Amino acid sequence: MREGLARSSGSIGTGLVEIFTKRKLDDAMLEDLEDILIRADLGTATATKITKAVAKGRYDKTVDVDDVKAILASEVEQVLAPVALPLIVAPDKKPFVILIVGVNGSGKTTTIGKLALKFRQEGKNVMLAAGDTFRAAAIEQLRIWGERLGCSIIARDQGSDAAGLAFDAIKAAQDQQADVLLMDTAGRLQNRTELMAELEKIIRVMKKVDATAPHAVLLVLDATVGQNAMTQVEIFGRVAGVTGLVMTKLDGTARGGILVAVAEKFQLPVHFIGVGETAEDLEPFEARDFARAIAGIED
Repeated sequence: MREGLARSSGSIGTGLVEIFTKRKLDDAMLEDLEDILIRADLGTATATKITKAVAKGRYDKTVDVDDVKAILASEVEQVLAPVALPLIVAPDKKPFVILIVGVNGSGKTTTIGKLALKFRQEGKNVMLAAGDTFRAAAIEQLRIWGERLGCSIIARDQGSDAAGLAFDAIKAAQDQQADVLLMDTAGRLQNRTELMAELEKIIRVMKKVDATAPHAVLLVLDATVGQNAMTQVEIFGRVAGVTGLVMTKLDGTARGGILVAVAEKFQLPVHFIGVGETAEDLEPFEARDFARAIAGIED
């Protein structure tokens, strides 16, 4: 986790050292601190809270950088703790249908493979549905994951109707008594109304087979997009009824703080974060670990 968030914590840490070295705390330093936190995409509300916490009882005194990091970690943990929730597969829903949504390039198909591995390690019978019918590469990628993990896969030719595939996939998962059905979807920009309408159709068709499906709608967010993630959560939430988040590519950005801003505003469960390329790099989200890592605190 600390390695994965090194860019984010490094960017914040360097800024803190520049501000709090050999000076007594004044308004200019507090403004600089708030600027650093906002630039790290922690969000204005959290940045203001942290700045106020640092100011309390320390005005016109020399402030130790490690104290500031401890306050930062504590405030971030308070924001994240309520949303750091595991993804629970309800045993009375069989198959438990998980719909994966997000924009192009966010890492949906890879995330499905990594989730399938976790479920298989728990002994669950998993089926994959290659619902990204726009991209032949996505269909092939899921086939490879399916073969590697021993998962059944439902796929159609490129360009096929994704809603029809969703219908067939739930039927097949019911017939095979799968525990979990993971359904991929094509990447769609949140401002393309016709693509979002297609997503609504997929969900409508799913409900014709199982009125309670999908049982989880996971939005995969790419941490490198920064503030754009806020719009994605808002629109996908409205259209698809997002139930939880997976944030990927945290190792590739200095903007990992965006997860804090998203948590503060939307209060959606954060189930997993991705901090690398391998299957093991999709980790269950732990608020304290993330908060200390982004603050650059060595355990």
